[in-house]
This record gives sequence, C-alpha cells and structure tokens, in this order.
Amino acid sequence: MNVMLIAIYVIFGVAALLTLWRIVIGPSILDRAVASDVLLTEVMCVLGAEMAINHHTRTLPVLLIIAAVGVFGSISIARFVARRDQER
Repeated sequence: MNVMLIAIYVIFGVAALLTLWRIVIGPSILDRAVASDVLLTEVMCVLGAEMAINHHTRTLPVLLIIAAVGVFGSISIARFVARRDQER
C-alpha cells in the first residue's frame, strides 16, 4: 500500500472521528447537520484521493450518489428547521 494513501487514511480517519464526535455532542440540529455534511465531504475526499492515487474511476458513481445524498439531506434539514421556526 502506498505511504501517501496511508497518510491520507489516517488524517481523514482522525477528521471523521472528530466529526462523529460533533454529530453526537452537537447541541443543536444545525450543528449535527453541518457535521454530517462535513462527514460526507470527508468520505468523498477519501474516495477521490484513492481514485487519483490508484488511477481509476470505478468509484465515481459512488461519489455522485454521496453528493446527491448530501445535497438532499441538507435541503430537507433546512426545510425542517425553517418550518419549525415559522411555527414559533
């Protein structure tokens, strides 16, 4: 395994653990939503780095699906929070 790939996995692994900690501890739903978007972005970066290092595009459909889930998740959370704020 490539040394650069191991370094990338370690750095993004630590970042993912910190992001998961924010998702669990986060005081508000918006903190958790931002942390989940960051986690999805980290997963996309790891997959993209792995594709670039190994010179393939097999995981490109996975990247597109993760991006779509992130966008739709953010939109649904924003609509939920906006509706909750209007009720107050």
